[in-house]
Amino acid sequence: IGLGDIKMNWMLVEQGVNPSSDYFVRPYLAASNVHRFNLASLPAPETVIDGAHLVFVRYLTPQWQRWVEQHRSRLGRLVFFMDDDLFDAAAQVGLPLRYRWKLYRLARRHQAWFRRMGAELWVSTDWLAAKYQDWQPKVLAPQSPYTESALQQTFFYHGSASHMQEIRWLLPVVEEVLQREPGFSFELIGNLEIRKIFSHLPRVHVLQPMSWSAYQALVSRPGRSIGLAPLLPSIFNQARSATKFFDITQAGAVGIYADHPVYQATVKHQHNGLLLPMDQARWAEAVLQLGHDNALRAQLLTA
Repeated sequence: IGLGDIKMNWMLVEQGVNPSSDYFVRPYLAASNVHRFNLASLPAPETVIDGAHLVFVRYLTPQWQRWVEQHRSRLGRLVFFMDDDLFDAAAQVGLPLRYRWKLYRLARRHQAWFRRMGAELWVSTDWLAAKYQDWQPKVLAPQSPYTESALQQTFFYHGSASHMQEIRWLLPVVEEVLQREPGFSFELIGNLEIRKIFSHLPRVHVLQPMSWSAYQALVSRPGRSIGLAPLLPSIFNQARSATKFFDITQAGAVGIYADHPVYQATVKHQHNGLLLPMDQARWAEAVLQLGHDNALRAQLLTA
């Protein structure tokens, strides 16, 4: 391999996947081998490549500080990137106190350490470059992180808090679909408890509960493909009606409904929706099949 064919290795340390990395740092390092590390944990020794360069995105912890000091001789360049004025307390006046404390704890108090360690400074704007010109910073231009993103299909469940059993029942369905199909997103309405239930999953959007008029406007906006209407057997659920059929249809979506007397009078299986037994594997498979069959969805929606 010629020297020109050898890519540089970069360790990118960030507080989870975040827009600062994706808009600025990753595009700039696109020609390099980038190894992403979470700010919350230190790397295993075998994951560190001798001579690798190290860039911290926005934040630093004392644990990483000590790690860098311990391994400095093995590392190449040391860089700090910021896309806000993280080093000047005066610039942060008016921000929420909790956020100002975070900026102090994870950024501002480490400025002297970065300078002492001979770190480079990368910034997002000419304004920041001018303010910290004595550091001779490099300005990174933002680039779109969406160039390779697939258009998302949204499947949804808009049950209220009285449907908590159904929401919990849907969790493995959503897990299966999102794991198998990166082009799918899931939407539901819920409180903080529901957010926590789904917080480990990517591409899940939990909307705040809203008024009836706001909800009518929500489902009248395009962008949803498949609506879910599970219903577990209970005395309370016996009194339900098939109103979700109209919500799902208004959303421009095709419904998957519980094969339950509540829906059997309105939904004809494979004519204007799907009626399925409450089997989580079958529901996940049906979401995937419907999502990949545009013609079938159009046919069912028309009916």
